[in-house]
Amino acid sequence: MRPYKQLTGVIASLITTAAPFAVILLCSSVHAQSTASIEGQVNDQHGAIVPGVEITAVSRDYGIRRAAVTDGDGRYQIVALPVGSYRIELRAPGFQTQIIESSTLEVGRRVTHNFQLQVGDVSQMLTVQTDRDLIDRSTMAVGHVVDQRMVQETPLNGRYFLDLGLRVAGSVTPPQGAFSASPSRGLGSLAINTGGNREETVNYMVNGITLNNLSFSSISFQLPINTIQEFKLDNSTFSAQYGQSSGAIVNIATRSGANEFHGELFEFFRNDVLDARNFFEFTSKQPAPFKRNQFGGNLGGPIIKKKVFFFSSYEGLRQRQGLNLNSVVLSDAQRASVTDPVVAKLVGLIPRANLVDSSGTPRFISSASAPVNVDQWTTDISYNLSERTSLHGYHAIQRAETREPNRTGSTIPGFGHTSRALRQIFTLNLTHTFATNVVNEARAGFNRFSSRSTPNAQLNPADFGILNGVNQPIGLPQINVAGGGLNFGGPAAQPSGRNDTTFVVADTMSWLYGPHSLKIGGEYRQFLTNNFRQGTGSFNFATVAAFLAGTANSFSVTLGNQTSHIAQGALGFFVQDNYKPRPDLTLELGLRYEWNMTPSERDDRFIVFDPSTASLVRVGTDLDAVYRENNKNFQPRVGVAWTPFRNGKTVLRGAYGIYVDQPMTSIVSPTSGNPPLAIPLTFTGTVRLDNAINVARPAGLAPQTVDHDFDNAYMQSWNLNAQHEFSEFALMVGYIGSKGTNLITRRNLNQVVNGVRPYPALSLSSPILPGTPLGNITQVEGTGNSSYNALWVTATRRLTNNVQVDASYTWSKSLDYNSFSSGGIVAQNSYDLVGSRGLSDFDARHRLAVSAIYGLPFRGNQLVEGWQFAAIVQLQSGNPVNIVTTNSTVNGVAGTLRPDVSSPINIVGRVDAWFDTSVFAPVTRFGNLGRNVVIGPTFNNTDFSITKTTKFGDALRLQFRTEFFDIFNRANLGQPGNTVGSPSFGRITNTRFPTGESGSSRQIQFALRLLF
Repeated sequence: MRPYKQLTGVIASLITTAAPFAVILLCSSVHAQSTASIEGQVNDQHGAIVPGVEITAVSRDYGIRRAAVTDGDGRYQIVALPVGSYRIELRAPGFQTQIIESSTLEVGRRVTHNFQLQVGDVSQMLTVQTDRDLIDRSTMAVGHVVDQRMVQETPLNGRYFLDLGLRVAGSVTPPQGAFSASPSRGLGSLAINTGGNREETVNYMVNGITLNNLSFSSISFQLPINTIQEFKLDNSTFSAQYGQSSGAIVNIATRSGANEFHGELFEFFRNDVLDARNFFEFTSKQPAPFKRNQFGGNLGGPIIKKKVFFFSSYEGLRQRQGLNLNSVVLSDAQRASVTDPVVAKLVGLIPRANLVDSSGTPRFISSASAPVNVDQWTTDISYNLSERTSLHGYHAIQRAETREPNRTGSTIPGFGHTSRALRQIFTLNLTHTFATNVVNEARAGFNRFSSRSTPNAQLNPADFGILNGVNQPIGLPQINVAGGGLNFGGPAAQPSGRNDTTFVVADTMSWLYGPHSLKIGGEYRQFLTNNFRQGTGSFNFATVAAFLAGTANSFSVTLGNQTSHIAQGALGFFVQDNYKPRPDLTLELGLRYEWNMTPSERDDRFIVFDPSTASLVRVGTDLDAVYRENNKNFQPRVGVAWTPFRNGKTVLRGAYGIYVDQPMTSIVSPTSGNPPLAIPLTFTGTVRLDNAINVARPAGLAPQTVDHDFDNAYMQSWNLNAQHEFSEFALMVGYIGSKGTNLITRRNLNQVVNGVRPYPALSLSSPILPGTPLGNITQVEGTGNSSYNALWVTATRRLTNNVQVDASYTWSKSLDYNSFSSGGIVAQNSYDLVGSRGLSDFDARHRLAVSAIYGLPFRGNQLVEGWQFAAIVQLQSGNPVNIVTTNSTVNGVAGTLRPDVSSPINIVGRVDAWFDTSVFAPVTRFGNLGRNVVIGPTFNNTDFSITKTTKFGDALRLQFRTEFFDIFNRANLGQPGNTVGSPSFGRITNTRFPTGESGSSRQIQFALRLLF
């Protein structure tokens, strides 16, 4: 029986067997891991324990009422509480009633409230005014909560909530060459780098359900900011209840309706008339065209008071933008010198120069149109079935259409791609209180992603005389000249598309038993992805002269339609004990087990290379599985939190844990493009546009494969930190460290050794294409590693005297072999991966991030009241630059061979010469320069807003906001050209992010919000 059918049968059996049990569990408040809890101990004024105290928490927004009773040791806990403000009341015979009027519970927090009761009549009341608890006394996780006020009222360029994660200690602004972490126009970033981890190691959870797409393990989409209550980022030593990802957990709690109707109408507006010109717009004194309208509204309230609530929202985006293009082009003399007939036709696609730079290189400076249309809808329903049982459902959907003229590296107008996508998530959460010390949480949901991308220039290569094996109008091959100085055609791997669906069912039981606060639970995830791809291939030309002569130094293409239908499951269980041997000491002991099931393909389309027999073999026919089962993932988590002083204002904490990544399906999906289903070809050496396929076919078969002994990546994480709460703010100082093992790496199994490939051809016994000559063989394997060491300092000031501040400083160093699991081959020598160990691409030695809100204290009339300032400041060291050459004959992979360096590298720091290029020399062997030894420009950005809120009665407010992004108009420079000998080598030609994104140039945005 095929593995896919076996898995389907197992799932069906599990559902059938578990259904009755699930029904019982689901007769069970809200948000699962996206909730909060209260715990503590009750004593009398002499320190004696007080059992049998009734403790009641009542939501000030929803009317939810939850109760607990202290046990024989005076301990209590109330778990699975929706985030928000609560009134807490303690009653016991012979003691005065004690009341906390307002206690704010934040997402993912375990708040400790210890009480001391006074002898007296229960009718006597002692009321305490309190608010948010700023330090964590009962958890091993290191993280930070971004509350609703920061989410809704700080200036966010694009209104992307995930950008707020960048100001948490350990997070960094992504490098220019990032994959999912680079901002995508109108959609924001789909990943972050935090805690020294790769961008795909973060699990984004909405009400306890993952929003990751497991093709690349990035967030499927960013939820509308007006539907988020708050979120918490745990990026070191999080608890055993969390799995799937090794690096961090982003816990998102969505907004629900309350007992009163509340709503909002809004529009955020930008226009280039108000903007500054980008630093690299040389041909005009005016900024590139940019118009952006973000509009919508929301409404929430009771359907049945104190029983059923709703919250619905809509948000639309219409953006019209001209993107900066700065490309090497051809001089008139070069254009006239072309004799190759294919190149002569291609020259007609290349615009004429409108600028000659200081080195005499002709350039074309322009902009390209990049429209974005996005529509998003959300619906949230909360239902208090009883005091013991609550139900919560949430659904969000996004439709997006984007045109990207340069996302895949194109430097001239007319190319790039257009994408259309539909994304959604559904969550359902139920919690039932069986007893005052036993609570069960159950959750189920799914997230879906569907997209299709097509080239903007759907040209037929055959019409130009290009013989790349493609003779239909799907696009030209990607043509890369002089290290990317001129890049057009393609995209190389399109048209393409995929449909992803992730199903999740999970359950967690919480039980307070004496000094033990136990959690036991499990989760099952099933991921299904259907992929298709054609592709037009790519040519690499070392220099402009080589392009004019029509002589490329490498060519690659995959012929045929690459489709796949992949299923991948994961099953996890955990047990966690927060053990309090005494009130001032918590030991967190946890163990998690995860079985990351080997992916299967419905039609047995996985074809892999077997090194032991030099054969191509088919999974399901010649091989049982594409790689071995990763079913031995035992992950201990241990931590301690000690409050050494009686005032409870200081906490010392330490923790260690092992965390495992669920592998992405993108590591196996390329194997469906191997023969006989498709023909992947590469050729290294002199090749022409008009004979590429004829040259590559006899010697260039280039299969993609996966190591049969592939191990999923895992991370060891540890920290020591101290927190202290002052009267108005809390300070944390800590050492954070981690070590990554079995990280995803790609290498060339068929790299030339002494002029000979280890596998010159498939063996004569190969069941597929026996005797066929072989080129590069790209293998995905778990052989990378990383290390991270850092000092984190955070300061948090609660809203006091109209001031709220969050600040963090990070001093860190991150090392690895390669930094992106979704990229290609990075190592210059595939037989010496250790030789590529160096600074991570996202390494930033220093980073300071500050967010602040200040409400002006003026009172008296509508003119002076309601003013507020807010700012987000980011200061960050530069990211590393990897210097390479265009030589592809040494290792078979263009853009990976490093040069020799003859003397220390001098950083000049100018746009036209960031570093001294004279010390680098290309060589016909492995260069002596290390990976990522040059540091690029810093990132310094300040966003600022001024808000005026005018009240009309008690229920209506009109808010006008002016936001200044990159208020000081500092050009945050991109990385210098990294290819030795190219016209752009050592020169900076763009900002880190395109115009309109963070730090590109000053932009002004107006907003009008009507709140009722």
